[in-house]
Amino acid sequence: MSLSQQISHIPALMIRQRKELAELIGFETRNKYEINAPDGRVLGFAAEQQKGFLGAVMRQFLGHWRTFEILIFDAQRRPFLVARHPFRFIFQRLEILDADSGRPIGALQQRFSIIYKRFDVALPDGRVLMQVSSPFWRIWTFRFQGADGRERAVITKKWSGALKEIFTDADNFALEFTDPSLGDDERKLLLAAAIFIDLKYFEQKAQTN
Repeated sequence: MSLSQQISHIPALMIRQRKELAELIGFETRNKYEINAPDGRVLGFAAEQQKGFLGAVMRQFLGHWRTFEILIFDAQRRPFLVARHPFRFIFQRLEILDADSGRPIGALQQRFSIIYKRFDVALPDGRVLMQVSSPFWRIWTFRFQGADGRERAVITKKWSGALKEIFTDADNFALEFTDPSLGDDERKLLLAAAIFIDLKYFEQKAQTN
């Protein structure tokens, strides 16, 4: 069963950030994630692709303002989705494409807000499918609502243990598909949204964006 089929048949996902020893001393390495089913089965992985010396330098000094690409794989390491981050000083954006065909699926777009965490889940033509508008003091929960105001999904940051929280910025996220009628592309965008949330709101260098 493909990763797309598995995602369409389960009520939730757990996205676990995988950290490396170098990050204990503050050195930013490539972002990596493990995607799990509710029963703990590994369904896939996601990894930033910007490698080499130049990539390392840009991570340290430009953080998530820079251009970078994240590949999402299935459990057999076959590419599934491509998430591209264009260079942005403000209003971060993540563009999602099918890895096989290159077909644009949609984008996650940050919106202007002072006291709310706000971003849209949009189709390739710019139409908004879902929105997140959550007060900054509700730091752990991101609720996705459709145009009708109905909740479609919820992403919650899970505490990852004292040592990890103190010495790294490793994060775990639970993605719950609260609307069972969500389509395949909508679920793919929500999976990418968990990564977008980590990059935008929880990475150490994201705090300056």
